[in-house]
Amino acid sequence: MSQLPHGFRQIRMELAREKGHPEGSRTFGYSFVAPLNEAGRIDPGLWAKHREVCRVVRFRPGEADEVGHLVRRPGGSWAFRYDIHGTDDDEAGYRFGDESFEVGEYISVREDDEMHTFRVVSSEQV
Repeated sequence: MSQLPHGFRQIRMELAREKGHPEGSRTFGYSFVAPLNEAGRIDPGLWAKHREVCRVVRFRPGEADEVGHLVRRPGGSWAFRYDIHGTDDDEAGYRFGDESFEVGEYISVREDDEMHTFRVVSSEQV
């Protein structure tokens, strides 16, 4: 990865406790790179300048990892996109722009019309 400005983080989120996963799951989640500001929120300006490095890996037990990008959608919402040129739906972050991606925080993602909650388990300088 090229030299990035300060603030770029490698963030890992794992499934929080939910029906079907009463203890959560370390094997169900996301790992992605994003620029964060001092409040731990995604920095849209830095993202726009370096969007090609804002990659996401979606991991699930028994499935191959999916690799995609963190994208900003019309209206300013954020999502994970795996099919850049196709028609697959994005996995939309619920209020990602308002969320702090600090360790211990809970973040929601809509997958296939279902909302799942994830916990930020690590956030390391890239």
